Amino acid sequence: MGSPRRLLAVVISGVVLVALAGWAVSTRLRSPADEASRRAAPKPSLVTAAVERRRLVSSVVVNGTLEYGSPLPISLAGAVGGTAEAQRATRAPRPGRFAEGAVLMEVNGRPVFVLRGSVPMHRTITPGSEGDDVTQLQRALRRLGHRAPSTGVFDQATITAVTRLYAAKGYQAQRPTLADRQAHDTLRKAVQTAEETLASEKQALDQGRDVLPLKIKLANAKDALKTARRALTAARAGELSPADEARLTAADSAVRTAEERLLEAEQALDAAGKRPAGSPTGSPASTPAPTAAPEPTTDTRLLELRVANARADLAAAQEARELILKEAEQTRAAKVEELRTAVRTAEENLATAEQALRQARQLSPVRLKVAGARRDVAAAKEMLAEYTRTYGVSIPPGEVVFVPKLPARVRKVSVKAGQTVEGEVATVTSSSFMVTASVGAEESELLRPGMQATVELDSGRSYPAGLTAVGDKARVPDAEAAETGAVPVLITPRSAKGLKAGTAVTARITVGATKEPVLVVPVAAVITSADGRARVRVEYATDRTRDVEVRTGLSADGNVQVTGPLKEGDRVVVSNA
Repeated sequence: MGSPRRLLAVVISGVVLVALAGWAVSTRLRSPADEASRRAAPKPSLVTAAVERRRLVSSVVVNGTLEYGSPLPISLAGAVGGTAEAQRATRAPRPGRFAEGAVLMEVNGRPVFVLRGSVPMHRTITPGSEGDDVTQLQRALRRLGHRAPSTGVFDQATITAVTRLYAAKGYQAQRPTLADRQAHDTLRKAVQTAEETLASEKQALDQGRDVLPLKIKLANAKDALKTARRALTAARAGELSPADEARLTAADSAVRTAEERLLEAEQALDAAGKRPAGSPTGSPASTPAPTAAPEPTTDTRLLELRVANARADLAAAQEARELILKEAEQTRAAKVEELRTAVRTAEENLATAEQALRQARQLSPVRLKVAGARRDVAAAKEMLAEYTRTYGVSIPPGEVVFVPKLPARVRKVSVKAGQTVEGEVATVTSSSFMVTASVGAEESELLRPGMQATVELDSGRSYPAGLTAVGDKARVPDAEAAETGAVPVLITPRSAKGLKAGTAVTARITVGATKEPVLVVPVAAVITSADGRARVRVEYATDRTRDVEVRTGLSADGNVQVTGPLKEGDRVVVSNA
């Protein structure tokens, strides 16, 4: 019984082993078809990218070197000092920073000041000079604390301020030279000589017998005219003559006496107990309304008669006074007219006397000498005045250099001490940095002065900057020529703190940027269809897409702004793979 069972177990175990061995061999063996299927390319799938929301910035990147900006060649406008000697530098310009009012150099021991201004120095500024150059000189003097006026004229106050400017630096303002002083003194003496000659000739003429009677007649005519004018002025003022004054005084006394008598008569009548109806108590001109009088108790006819007579006397006195005034006015009017005639006659006599004396003086040799002496005096005074207008403290054209911006720096010195000053003496720059670089012609079309920029150092630090100029305005004197087709650009950092001249930098000029975060996709995801509209393919399921129409905006760094039915996180097809 045991033997058959053992045999069966052995047989089953063998079968199992054979089956396992066959399975193992079968997993190792591949048919040619299986091998070909294994080596075939996988099924194509989609390459996608996510739609992102972020701020997009487009920039132009250039490489350059930090240098001080706005280089300006400096040359003197003319001679330094009031001498015609050779102009020789006795102290050359020194590299470095300088402020307004500094002495740039010395020529023949005289200073060359640097002031701020846009009008170049082009002439000797002398007393009386006026113009835009004088105006900007006065502004510079005020900035330096020398209290100059703002007249635009080189007057005495401005000369005083200029003298203080020179003295503050240990120099003396340019005064007239020895030759100038000698010329001025010669002209002054010429005026004195001419005036003395004129006085001598006039004295000889005035003492001549031929004109003495005419001079006396002229003096009398002047006195007669003054007397006539005074009398006319008094007559016009309405003054009465002594006789009229006496008559008017007597008339006034008679009026007062008549008024007193009338008052006495009226009082006597009132005391008698009756007053005639309508009788006034004052002037005849006042007549009160009649009232009922009481029955007379006494006889008042004599008193009434006296009142009536007193009134008549008063009226007569007043009429006499008015007649006196009228006659006086008529007399005054006649007198005024008479005096007017007298004044006219006196004026005619004066003119006749003057003409006679003038004609008499013109006819004698001495008179001709006086006329010639007068012309000599006028000519000498005119020449002295013309010379005096420009005589005094002056500013030679070479002693001031105006530059547009200060403070500045001397970058290059073109003359050494001891050399003759000819042409350019130095090149100055502003005290702020600039980056000079160049871009291609296509990129230059995107750039406009005023665009924001960033200056980056090799250390990774960045500084805000701005695009100052593009093209010809960005060309820097003495700079190396740009490559053919390249357009120069000038970039100015906002601050110089932490920067050093000669440092190589990278500048990024922002040509466009979105104000807020926007949806962006890779540029390769945008497809332009036959109708000219832009579309993207959005994957909404595995390997399943739909076309979505979009509007494109700013592009930068391989991405482009899109607007349409998209949201952040959507997958857009970049290419098939």
